[in-house]
Amino acid sequence: MNRFSNQDLGATLRFRLGKALRIAIIGVGDELQPFDRLGMVAAKKIEQLHLEHVAVFLAATVPESVTGPIRRFRPDHTVFLDAADMGVQPGTIAVIDPKEIRAGLFSTHALPLPVVMDYIAHEIGTGVTLLGIQPDRTHPENDLSGEDQGYLDRNLLLLSAILRDRG
Repeated sequence: MNRFSNQDLGATLRFRLGKALRIAIIGVGDELQPFDRLGMVAAKKIEQLHLEHVAVFLAATVPESVTGPIRRFRPDHTVFLDAADMGVQPGTIAVIDPKEIRAGLFSTHALPLPVVMDYIAHEIGTGVTLLGIQPDRTHPENDLSGEDQGYLDRNLLLLSAILRDRG
């Protein structure tokens, strides 16, 4: 997996999203499971910003369910947000290469996420990026601690700024 500092994450996302006019954000995860809900939580926070030319799709545990709406939106780039155990500080956001996803890493999905991502990339013709969000696996029954939630919020501010200022 690719692990980036905030600076590296910002540079990578600016490179991937900088020329995209229309961006689809797909929140993935099981909202009933604190360790798996972070993709949905992050997508909802981005949705509240009402960013121009950014559409948010809440796929939950069935990411293939949003392929039709994404096709109609016709994005230049699609960003998946999902919880991923990367062994880093909870609240960390990192770009993950779909080829490096281990079996079971995204076990709550109806179809494996790389299959859905490949379909969207090839059939819809959009660039695709997977952003993993590190949950707190030490206390899976709890949401992120205050400090870790603050770290996630800072990472989401970075992502939001890139989405707002691209082009």
